[in-house]
Amino acid sequence: MSLPASARRLARPFLILFLSSFALSPTTKATIQYSVSLEHPEQHLFHVAMTIPDVKGEVTLQLAAWNALYQIRDFSAHVQQVEAFVGTEKAPIQKLDKLTWHVQANGTVTVRYATYWDEAGPFATQLNSEHAFINPAMILLYIQDRRLESVSVSVNELPPDWNVESAAAIVRNFFGSTRAIVIQSPSYDALADSPIEIGKFQEFDLPGVSPHVTVVVHGEKWRKKQIEEELKRICEYEIKLMEGAPFDHYTFILHIGRGAGGGGMEHSYSTAIGVPSDEYLAGVAAHEFFHLWNVKRIRPATLEPVDYTKEQYTRALWFAEGVTNTYGSYTLVRSGIWNKDRFYEDLGQQITELESRPANRWQSAEQSSLDAWLEKYQLYNQPDYSVSYYTKGQVLGDLLDILIRDRTNNAKSLDDVLRAMNKDLAKQGKLYRDSLDVRLTAEKIAGGSFEDFFQMYVAGIEPFPYQQVLGLAGLELRTTEQRRATLGFAGEREASGVFIVRAVDADGPAATAGLRVGDAVLTWNGGEVPRRPSRWVAEQNPGDLLTLRVRREDKELSVEFRLGEIKEAAYEVLEDSHAADKARRIREGLLRGETAAAHR
Repeated sequence: MSLPASARRLARPFLILFLSSFALSPTTKATIQYSVSLEHPEQHLFHVAMTIPDVKGEVTLQLAAWNALYQIRDFSAHVQQVEAFVGTEKAPIQKLDKLTWHVQANGTVTVRYATYWDEAGPFATQLNSEHAFINPAMILLYIQDRRLESVSVSVNELPPDWNVESAAAIVRNFFGSTRAIVIQSPSYDALADSPIEIGKFQEFDLPGVSPHVTVVVHGEKWRKKQIEEELKRICEYEIKLMEGAPFDHYTFILHIGRGAGGGGMEHSYSTAIGVPSDEYLAGVAAHEFFHLWNVKRIRPATLEPVDYTKEQYTRALWFAEGVTNTYGSYTLVRSGIWNKDRFYEDLGQQITELESRPANRWQSAEQSSLDAWLEKYQLYNQPDYSVSYYTKGQVLGDLLDILIRDRTNNAKSLDDVLRAMNKDLAKQGKLYRDSLDVRLTAEKIAGGSFEDFFQMYVAGIEPFPYQQVLGLAGLELRTTEQRRATLGFAGEREASGVFIVRAVDADGPAATAGLRVGDAVLTWNGGEVPRRPSRWVAEQNPGDLLTLRVRREDKELSVEFRLGEIKEAAYEVLEDSHAADKARRIREGLLRGETAAAHR
């Protein structure tokens, strides 16, 4: 029998409290308490009260500078009217820098403030008349040396038909005309890793999936049957691949439809995903669900401990994100969501994207990982300035898998590398040393050195040996010419989040339509400006219509034009009909996730 999500949540590894009223009991074990009011959601203001016990003379508070993205975004820019109290008396409070406030007081201190948010998830926070989506680190202050203490969040003044869902433990309480929902977490860091959806969403469990997986959908024009089937296949395959799930209960928070933020964000017991339609869901979900292992538990040492105040550099994103892309595509083909031709097409597209960027000749996979913090600058995202660690890492994952299979006569694979890292590192509470432990684990699995491969293609910038390695799997790479859409302009986000046009191609359709340098783009085809316009345009066709609403000086106007086109080399991955038996077995192993060892 499948329990409802609210009942099953009692079994999660979070503290549960039963409350006699919507206010937190003074005997609660939660040390730091937050109260978040959603009154007048149309004003986009969260009103927050943070209650801190056991203050001895002074306390220093901070708001995260980054979360969800490898970008410094200074969430304190959204904050206003910060005040401190002891009882009903005001306490001295001083802002020290853009992230930090200092309070002089003793005993129990309450800090009150408001924070304005109306940006679509999954990488931001939003409060409007339709729903609220909260990434807690974006709105809740913390105390650096008390981040490991248990916390609770009371969400108050909910509209009467709104509900709350999160991977954190939830206690629902109804007190007269007041509705409050309390979220419990063992620490601030665990809470920061548990996004919260509040509104009139639809909720259901994936049938037959164990452990339990709940799906929460805010949006329109989505097909429950398709979502159930695709997510079920994804979850069941990846849990089987990794020999068990690292959770008792998992939650998909889905935002689907116009204006939904593009992409997904992984969390230890949930994911938040925004897609324009359910047609895009499977590809994002396969990636985000695999993050349960790769990055959330198989984790590079350079990302720990988390420091919310400054950039946290790592050379391992090619593996943490890129190889997760590899397994996203593996999951889709091995679970039957894709056929093999769609898998080959995707691999060809990744190679095309990689080889079309001049920066591929000088930026290694490790350097691309290290430079992730530059992605908020639109100039950096241009082909001359960077390659994506997602793309380069995905291709490296495929090549490394083929080499492992070839060296072991298809008895071992990259699957064994991930499982070994999960068993020997993640389950032992150990972190891995960026590329070094990936290489050492691959060498242990394959029984030979990969030092040259990592030196040349992971740390180095040698051209990838596509033909040679793909040939080992009975595949070949062919070059064709393709037409690709182009925007005809470039821009970047300011600290406020507004996207500003910085360059316009003089002879392009955007310039002809009247787009100018300095225009502030307010809407993009009626919705949010894509987080990465370069990725958005890569999914479009030449001639597709783009309508921008821009602010120019004190006026708003619409600029409409059709995307331009450029011609460039494209790559196709095809099966070699003359491949030897060993190569055919390796090819089938890639597609099915099988090895010769599995058949012994």
